[in-house]
Amino acid sequence: MKSFSLRYLFAVGAAVAVISAACAQEPAIIAKARARIGSEALINGVKSIHYVGTLVTTDPKDPTKQQRAAIEIIFQKNDQQRISATSDKLIETTALDGYEAWQRKQDAADATKWQQTLLGPEQVKRLRANTFETLAFFRGLEARGGRIEDQGTATIDGINCQKIAFIHAPAIVFTRYFDLATGKLVFTETEAGNSLREQGEIVEAGLRFPKTIVTTNKSSKGEVQTVTINIEKVTVNESFPATFFRVPALSTKK
Repeated sequence: MKSFSLRYLFAVGAAVAVISAACAQEPAIIAKARARIGSEALINGVKSIHYVGTLVTTDPKDPTKQQRAAIEIIFQKNDQQRISATSDKLIETTALDGYEAWQRKQDAADATKWQQTLLGPEQVKRLRANTFETLAFFRGLEARGGRIEDQGTATIDGINCQKIAFIHAPAIVFTRYFDLATGKLVFTETEAGNSLREQGEIVEAGLRFPKTIVTTNKSSKGEVQTVTINIEKVTVNESFPATFFRVPALSTKK
């Protein structure tokens, strides 16, 4: 019994040491950024986030031309995501279910006219990373085999920021700039040079969420496209069934 107790205490001590080391390595700005969003209890209790709003997309060849669509975005633990954009002509849905992802395009006026595609491994990895980032609130990447890297300070829009890279893989990196004074997320960029800015705020379930998300994408030809999501409603901790994310059967028959 004594031997068992010693082994048990040693194991507990080792676990505490690992946790303490991980906390010690985390940049202080992470705790500040999370505290700005909400309490640790509320953040850790998030299981799903549901956004409803409007999507505005510019034409990369002519930024004055815009397309609008109603958008619904759902993230749910673990590794489930579904985004649906509905315009007058098209309903486009992209979803992630663990290690599978798919995209379906359907004629808005005729449900029998559709195309469905399974997404490849690299697209699945990026969707998994995006889902994790949304629900993790800047913490826990190491448990997924990734790491965070403090890259010092930088000035964005005249704001003194801490630059932190969230590295999921060499080709999947989210670099975020946090206001040193408040912890607010000021700017995000990816390894491909795309950028994201959050504007305004909606408070729901005691947590702060952005009111507007503006993403700027650059194509290999140097063309720039701006995608703006105007969020009208946020719901936290709805429960969505597994079938909601699952790859649909390739049939319209019921």
